[in-house]
Amino acid sequence: MPRKADLDPVASGLLALANAGDFSSLGEGVAPLFNCQSCGACCSYSAEWPRFSTEDDAQLDRIPQKYVAADEAGMRCDGVRCSALSGEVGKSTACGIYEVRPDVCRACMPGGDDCLMARRAHGLPVELPIASLHHSLCGEP
Repeated sequence: MPRKADLDPVASGLLALANAGDFSSLGEGVAPLFNCQSCGACCSYSAEWPRFSTEDDAQLDRIPQKYVAADEAGMRCDGVRCSALSGEVGKSTACGIYEVRPDVCRACMPGGDDCLMARRAHGLPVELPIASLHHSLCGEP
């Protein structure tokens, strides 16, 4: 069953724009909220999260062994933080194995349920600045 926001072309367009991360045409002061490189919450949420499940052997062989957990069931974590994550959560982060990251990491979409759950756990904002986007798109003050 579609949600109301899914049926609203303005809301869905704003959400797509927000997740695309290109705010250059929207003016000063409007920035993407769910930018993975300024977040990293999903990579520092749970030692149980970065588990291997659907990867084939060839995919797993591409992940450097230093990032793989001792039981080889998932990514090695330092506490709840994936060992491949660098930077400061909520400020500036990067994945050290982005091109070969596991499927579970690829499945976590900016603004999706998993993303928002991890952001909440870190006390990061979970709401899109829809009003600001709407005003910017419509030329309103």
